Amino acid sequence: MGSIIDGEDVVQDALAKAFYAMSMQSDLPPLRPWLFRIAHNAAIDRLRSHGHKLTETRAELDDVMPVDDRPDPIAVRAALSRFLALTVTQRAAVILKDVLGHSLEETASTMDTTVPAVKAALVRGRAALRAGEPEPITADAARRAQLATYARLFNARDWDGVRALIGEDCRLDLVSKSQRRGKAVGMYFGNYEKLDIRLELARVDGRDVLAAFVDGAAAPAYWILLEWDGDRVQLIRDFRYVPYIAAEAALASDQEPQR
Repeated sequence: MGSIIDGEDVVQDALAKAFYAMSMQSDLPPLRPWLFRIAHNAAIDRLRSHGHKLTETRAELDDVMPVDDRPDPIAVRAALSRFLALTVTQRAAVILKDVLGHSLEETASTMDTTVPAVKAALVRGRAALRAGEPEPITADAARRAQLATYARLFNARDWDGVRALIGEDCRLDLVSKSQRRGKAVGMYFGNYEKLDIRLELARVDGRDVLAAFVDGAAAPAYWILLEWDGDRVQLIRDFRYVPYIAAEAALASDQEPQR
């Protein structure tokens, strides 16, 4: 997906589809390739639904070339954000083959394409990764100012002030836990009244977020993503219940220069 935030959504979708499919089958297929196929298709569906281009997995069948079958060390070391420079087909081939260690045949099966197409995507994807990192996404100063206001009110425990920033039809997504909407979102802040959590501006995969520091820790435990409509918050995505992705994210403090 090119983003750990979007990737977590795909993981949740894939697991939900897998659990449903398991309940309909008497005999399970080999789980590893089966789950990767579900996850890959979920990712392609999400990219298409958001208007991303170059999601056709057979788009690179022409100009087939030889490829080194060994994992590419540059791809293995690449930061998640660097995969944004690749087309979806190249990204899938490089991650499945070089990062996750699938064979060419397994990669082709997961992508529902051919081995020659995978080889072509690998050659082009590896070359793009060697060319360097993509340009960073330009920050929106107005949005960052709004996030700073939200963090300041939150850290001051001014819950009335925080609630005043919330839109009437705001949606709350406690990722992998629960969802709320409208007035029910107000109860969400009551849970934070009992916790020692500080918010600071940060960047994850080129997006502005609020990093959550728990009990005075030096490193953030998770983050919160806000989406705005004018001067009101319309969506809160709180990753408190999936802290494991914070360890994988390219999280940059607002106090540090952005590359």
